[in-house]
Amino acid sequence: MTYKMAIIGLGIMGRRMLDNVLVHPEFEISGLWDPSPLSISKTREIMPHGPVAASAELAMRGADVVYLACPPGPRKAYALAAAAAGQGVFMEKPLGVDLAQSVDLVDQLSRARVSGVVNFTQASSRGFIELRRAIAAGETGALLGIDVVVNYPAWPRAWQVEADWLRLRAEGGYTREVISHFLFLAERFLGPLTLQFASPRYPTDPTLCELDMLARLHTDDGRPVTVMATTGGRQPDRQEVTVRGEKANFQFREFSQLWRSDGGPWVEAVDWTTGEDPRRSALQRQLNEVVRWLQGQPHCLATAQEALSVQRLIEAMLQGRPAL
Repeated sequence: MTYKMAIIGLGIMGRRMLDNVLVHPEFEISGLWDPSPLSISKTREIMPHGPVAASAELAMRGADVVYLACPPGPRKAYALAAAAAGQGVFMEKPLGVDLAQSVDLVDQLSRARVSGVVNFTQASSRGFIELRRAIAAGETGALLGIDVVVNYPAWPRAWQVEADWLRLRAEGGYTREVISHFLFLAERFLGPLTLQFASPRYPTDPTLCELDMLARLHTDDGRPVTVMATTGGRQPDRQEVTVRGEKANFQFREFSQLWRSDGGPWVEAVDWTTGEDPRRSALQRQLNEVVRWLQGQPHCLATAQEALSVQRLIEAMLQGRPAL
């Protein structure tokens, strides 16, 4: 069976998904929409005769699943419209920026024919799978905690500048856009987290997003998750998530690279020398899991409930919480 997918939002993530859907044997594109002529023009470069509709509602018509890559603000309305039509809802994160609205969205999706899932791309990646295997095999020993270190010389990053909303405090910022991925990872492997302390630093312009973020969270049994994120300086982007264990540590770098240390030098835990592209691999694996979800089979995609848990933590971090 081939599933029809509509994509709402044709910015960077929407076009990246489109590029992957076009080469996946179990999907076809049934509708595309974005309010930006520039985004539509760039979409035409990928799919010259793609079914670009005059409105989101027309693009969604007849789809089996709707992928929402639009900014967070309108996401709830599109998600509920798709759910009401009996369509699967596959969303980017965050669910929104208003926590009460996101709670209501998750509640309504839980009663839909097909529940919503969220595109935390690491969920089905080779690195995630290898770490899960190592933990199950006892190779890590007991997990002790997770450390997140991020630095961007500039935010948004150069390849994101067309998504102007990412620089704004109302919907954007790298804590929502990037750190959320790593808190999803932490809750998947450690369990529910509670925010203990958060200290964001903002620019003087109240419309702009955070510059730095320092935070500490913990599990119910006290295992820590630390976040140190900064912007500025002169170096390549840095995104590192270290999962610390009694016997071995594992470290994600740039989302897809997984490294391992048993106390000695770091060694690669996932072999990419075959020529497989890590980013394409992760998205193709995500789409495989979307098929399983649509078929009612067990899957490893992030649920809307998991995304809501992450959103609660992220929004609390952005508000700040002094150390006790």
